[in-house]
Amino acid sequence: MSIRRLSSCAAVAALLTGLAASYASAAETPSASADSKAAAHQAATSPATLSTLSRFFARDGKVALAAVAPRIQGDAVPVYTLSPEFVAGKAGAPVAKLEYLASTAVSSDGQKASLWTVPQGTTWKVVNIATGDDESRYAAAGAKRLPGGTVFQEPQINAWYVQKGASVLPLDEDAVKAVGARGTTLAAYQKRVQLAYGDKLPGSAYAKSGKAGGYGQTPSEARGQAAASATGGHGAVTATSVTAGAGALGALGLGAVALRRRRGVNRA
Repeated sequence: MSIRRLSSCAAVAALLTGLAASYASAAETPSASADSKAAAHQAATSPATLSTLSRFFARDGKVALAAVAPRIQGDAVPVYTLSPEFVAGKAGAPVAKLEYLASTAVSSDGQKASLWTVPQGTTWKVVNIATGDDESRYAAAGAKRLPGGTVFQEPQINAWYVQKGASVLPLDEDAVKAVGARGTTLAAYQKRVQLAYGDKLPGSAYAKSGKAGGYGQTPSEARGQAAASATGGHGAVTATSVTAGAGALGALGLGAVALRRRRGVNRA
């Protein structure tokens, strides 16, 4: 298991799979089962994961390795990202798809991190550590603002929303910039993302040109070359620290996408 990181800015590059007629409503977004959440929690609380978390929290000398005492706070939450079928305008496609389950880890000095877990074979495994607790915070904010809705991210601009029926409401400042403080309709949101990303879906000339997701590299090559080992090769969790830049829009989730880690939730 290795933690991979580059810079002290502690933003995280994550592998998010890509964005592959008008909408008044969309199909219900598949939800994570109770068994899946329990399995993700078990993976997050395993001794190996907690050991890796200790090194992650102590990496910049903010707290002594022996004093980190990491713990998992709350339940794993499902994390959804913009669906390629929705972007393409497929009738009845849900606005978002389930990407991974996230568990919030807390260190003794108050640092927080998000553990991303995915199914691998018959088990669930932690595949990334990201600084902050965006996933759980936005899940809670979305449940408060639009109970029963689906909280999802538009990773190209790091915007978080909650959707229910024909309503799409913003949860952070990037989403407010995109759809306004009062939100928008699902139909209007679909038109916006189709205009922004419709010509950059998987299989498009844009994607085939190598401009997306690693700029011509395979996703694994992009991830491997983007990071340096910080743990001497011990453990199985990877985390990459990068700055968010102009490539976030171009990457379109087709490979490693630079994500800014927000600290606040816009409650407008």
